[in-house]
Formats: sequence, C-alpha cells, structure tokens
Amino acid sequence: MKAGVLHAKDDIRCEEIPTPVPSKGEVVVKVRATGICGSDLPRVLGDGAHFFPIVLGHEFSGEVAEVGEGVTSVKVGDRVAGVPLVPCLKCDDCQKGNYALCKHYSFIGSREQGSFAEYVKMPERNVVRFDDSVSFEQGAFFEPATVAIHGLLCADYRAGEDVAILGGGTVGLFTAQWAKIFGAKRVFVFDIDNDRLALAKRLGADVTVNTLDKDFRQQVDELTGKKGFGFVYETAGVDVTMKLAFEIAGNKSSVCFIGTPTKDLVFTPKLFENMNRKEFKLTGSWMSYSAPFPGKEWSLTAHYFSTGALKFDSSFIFKKVPLCNIKDAFDMFKIPGTVKGKVLIVNE
Repeated sequence: MKAGVLHAKDDIRCEEIPTPVPSKGEVVVKVRATGICGSDLPRVLGDGAHFFPIVLGHEFSGEVAEVGEGVTSVKVGDRVAGVPLVPCLKCDDCQKGNYALCKHYSFIGSREQGSFAEYVKMPERNVVRFDDSVSFEQGAFFEPATVAIHGLLCADYRAGEDVAILGGGTVGLFTAQWAKIFGAKRVFVFDIDNDRLALAKRLGADVTVNTLDKDFRQQVDELTGKKGFGFVYETAGVDVTMKLAFEIAGNKSSVCFIGTPTKDLVFTPKLFENMNRKEFKLTGSWMSYSAPFPGKEWSLTAHYFSTGALKFDSSFIFKKVPLCNIKDAFDMFKIPGTVKGKVLIVNE
C-alpha cells in the first residue's frame, strides 16, 4: 500500500509499505480522509517524532476493510472513525477510566503506524461507527469534536450560563457548538480572524468578538453587565488568550485550558490574583476519553453528527490533498498564516 512515511525531520515521502493484516481482535480500516493535526507539525517539521521511520496521522475516517478473529462489533464495509489512543487498560488510571492519563499507552499515528496511508490497523475497540449521512470528510473531524466535548465536561459544565470560547479554530468551534447543544445561555467566540468569526456565527454562536478591536473589552462588559462568564474555554494555547481567560472569568466560574501551550507563560501577580479574588476553578483537559472506552465523547459525537445538531461546514476544510502529495501539504505550514482551517489528506 501507499503511505506517507516520515524518515527524518522535514523528510516525508509517499512510498510503498506492507499492507497491515489484522490479528485476533483487530480491524483494518481503508482510510478515506485524515486531518493534519497541529501536533503533527512538530513531528514532521521539528524534532517531535518519537522514532523514524514512522507513519503519522490520527484524525481519520474510512471503511472497515478486514476484521480479525473474534471481532463482532463491526463488519466489513462499516463506515468508521478512528480512535487513536491505545491504553494499556491495566494501570491504576485505566482502571479508574482515566485512559488519557495512562502511563503505558500507545497512540496510532505517533507511537505506531497511523492513517497517512491507504490502510491502518487497530484494536476493535478503537473504531466508532457513524451514520451513512455523515461524509468521510466529516468523519475525519471526530477526534477534534471529541476533544472539545471532553474539555466541556472537565469543567463540570452546566446549562444556563454565558460561555466564552477563546480561539475560533476547529476545536474552539466544536466547543462552542457543544456548549449550545447542552444549554448555554449565550455563547461568545473570541478570535482575531473575521472569517473564523463569521463561521462561528453560521454555526450558532450568539456573539463574536475580534480581540484586535480596541474596544472589545468594553463591548464584552456591556453585554455581560461586567459580570464576566460562567464558563471560559481556552482552545488556542497561546499567551494572549490564556491570560484573557483570567480577565473575563466571572465570580465562582470555571475556566478550562483545552489548548496546549508551546511557549513559556508568565502571569503578573495582579493577573494571577484574579483566580483568588473571583474564586474561579481552573482545570486542564487532555485528549477525549472516558469509561467505558472510548467514552461518551465518541458516542455523543456520532449521535449529534448524525442528527445534524453538531454542524459541519465546508469552511472547516482549508484544502484536500491526495496522499502522494503529502509533502506539499506540510510545506504549506512553513509559511505562517497560509493555512486557515483543516488540511485533509484524502484517498480516492
């Protein structure tokens, strides 16, 4: 089969490798679409790969092509999304259902062969079926959609509050939609890109805020009566938005950092003191799993994608690139600001 094989930093090639064969309890999926995740960039363009050669890719959908002995939950031809985490299921964290915290995990697309290929193999429990009404392109967005709802749940989300989403990227826009689905009073999306804010509006955001506007804080104060927000979800992982979360959180609110920072983050004592004075709860969110594996995050995504309540817009996709042009896809990320949205690697 063809696969995008990473041999060294910035050396990814489309080449022939053996097609995987399922063992007992495993399935082989014919990959139809795979998203390039932000975490793939340092692995390809930086020094983040665990080893070479490696086939990356973990945000994917496709069809079950072959099943191993004992597989009963799916059959050949089923449309499925891939669940990339492969927990040990034996450690204390796994036994408590905290699979994302497993210390002995593997991960499809970073620690074992991933979906930048025509076929990928995984345990039976690592596929989630989805409805025929859901396209393969939309199916490749299961993983970011589950990351979003996991963050929502980590902050003990409840309905009836004003909710702020900091960052209008893929995860941010899904977080905004989950907040609406589960009863937010109003959802505010903050970003610096008017196109992303327009998309947020189309997907149901009540208010959009461009933080490049000089008076955006005054605008927010007027709309919230200077009370701030009951829930704040930071999804960009950048200095400005992580600090802004402390400023706009309301009294007794909940703040969740879904975004992953890549640089040092320094708070002034005055800014940090907001957490003390407002008595807000701060938590992080990591991946997208709960018991029973892979968790309600995945079953709810399958359900709300199928009903249309969790909306998918073609604007999520910046460009679709054939597998054998995978190097061109990663080259686009070398020029800051070029890529606005998800790049999908597709197999016809």
